Amino acid sequence: MGSTAEIRGYDLARSLRWEGGELFLLDQTRLPGELVEDRQNNIEMVWNSIKRLAVRGAPAIGIAGAYGLVLGLRDYRGLEPKAFLAKAERLAAYLDSSRPTAVNLGWALRRMLGRALAEASSTSAAIYDALVAEAEAIHAEDRAICHGIGESGLGLIKEGCGVLTHCNAGALATSELGTATAPIYLAQAAGRSFRVYADETRPLLQGARLTAWELQRAGIDVTLICDDMAASIMSQGLVDLCIVGCDRVAANGDFANKIGTMGVAILARHFSIPFYVASPSSTIDLDTARGGDIVIEERGTEEVTSFGGRRTAPEGVKVRNPAFDVTPHELVTGFITERGILTPPFSESLARVFG
Repeated sequence: MGSTAEIRGYDLARSLRWEGGELFLLDQTRLPGELVEDRQNNIEMVWNSIKRLAVRGAPAIGIAGAYGLVLGLRDYRGLEPKAFLAKAERLAAYLDSSRPTAVNLGWALRRMLGRALAEASSTSAAIYDALVAEAEAIHAEDRAICHGIGESGLGLIKEGCGVLTHCNAGALATSELGTATAPIYLAQAAGRSFRVYADETRPLLQGARLTAWELQRAGIDVTLICDDMAASIMSQGLVDLCIVGCDRVAANGDFANKIGTMGVAILARHFSIPFYVASPSSTIDLDTARGGDIVIEERGTEEVTSFGGRRTAPEGVKVRNPAFDVTPHELVTGFITERGILTPPFSESLARVFG
């Protein structure tokens, strides 16, 4: 099996795969020019792949983190169980330090540690085998979640409508169909005719390099636009619906997603366009009360001062580069989850369904 998979008639790029006890990650920093997989030989490689966005998207980095912990523990199966568990905790903390904003990474690693503790009376080798099974379960569950989100949101995409999305919440960000793109793929499979507008998503161009690439590859009518074109496109009546992904949803419905998402939500409210957030259960963090409590990752200045490998800003200029912004829940029409579409008040609907 390679880096692509046939899914409901589509040849979708596979963000990661676990085969024969080995983890392979598609290097998304090399798309769309090259389709290259890298075998992850150790936990340090996984940490680096997450940090430099070779693997990205909240669900995908959660899965990668789970498998990364397995790789990190592979050579310690001979330890006494107590020492093995202590090592697992240290390695999980190390992996969790790679990126702070997406809740899936910490969620997956806590789940792995919980499974390890549940097997504490076993040998270290048996605990390790249980962790492999747990990582595989997290991977399989994400596939089912993506399909569930697709089914929940399918009815939103009508014949002839225009859908705008931001960043990449597609197959490349998950294990299979994506989150925001899952209804899109299922609507295409159902024979509906519609169009998608993909924001380029500066500064790293995930919309241009990834979303436009994977949707075009699947035969979907996609138009790439610069981020600052969204208002103009909306004003022309070309957008009927916005669907974006998310990296963390707070208990009140505020959510973090790629920088620029809040601007899209504000524009959608101005033009009376429904704004939906595709949210797998693994991104919902009821322990975080509101969006202001979410830690926002600040990335390096070179991502902003250069474009296409060429410097585009003066030397020494001050730079801000938050990777995410937080959209207030008041701007959200609904959350598309694998358990249906949740509507306001979100503090109640999120707690009722996922509490």
